[in-house]
Amino acid sequence: MGGGRGGLPRPSQIPAHATLAGDGVRVGNGPVFVDAYIDFMCPFSKQFLQTCGVALESMLNDSLISLAYHPLDFMDGASTTQYSSRAASAAGAASEDERFPEYAMALFKHQPREGGPGLSDDELITLGVSIGLSEPAFARHVVARTYVEWAHYVSGRAAERGVAGTPAILVEGMPVQANAGSIARAVLAR
Repeated sequence: MGGGRGGLPRPSQIPAHATLAGDGVRVGNGPVFVDAYIDFMCPFSKQFLQTCGVALESMLNDSLISLAYHPLDFMDGASTTQYSSRAASAAGAASEDERFPEYAMALFKHQPREGGPGLSDDELITLGVSIGLSEPAFARHVVARTYVEWAHYVSGRAAERGVAGTPAILVEGMPVQANAGSIARAVLAR
C-alpha cells in the first residue's frame, strides 16, 4: 500500500472508514476535525468517553465535527495478552460495519483490570454481537487479529504527532483538554 505519512510503513490491512492517513477511524463529516487518541486499557480513556461521549455524539449529529478515533497500543504491557492491540484490532473490525463508536463504548463498559489477560477473543466477539455486528465476519477478524498491525501503526503515528498519553484530544490539530466544555469551545471557535 505504500508508505504512510512520516515514514512509517502503512499496514497491509486498514479498516473501513479510516482517515486519509490510515491512522484512525473517521466518523461524521462536519467541517471541524477532532482527533481522539484512546487506549482501550486506559481508565482515563474510559472516563473520557463516558463523560464526553454524549457531547461528541451531539456535535456529530449536528454536523459540527468530523471525529477521528485513534485506538492506541500504549498499554499493551499492562496486560498479559497485549490487550490494547487486540481490542484496537477488534474495534477496527467493528468499523467494517460502521459500529466503531458503539463497540468502543462496549469495550470501555467491560474494561478489564490492568495486569491480567484482558478480554478473550470470545468475549470481544460476544461484545460485538451484542451491539449488532455480524458474527461470522466480525469473529473472523477478531480471531485473525486482522488489524493488530494497524494498531501499532496508529500508535507510531500518534507518537510522531507528540501524543504521549491517553486520552489526548486535538481540535484542528491543536491540543485541548479532554473534557466536553473545552472541546465544545474549541469547536465553536473555528
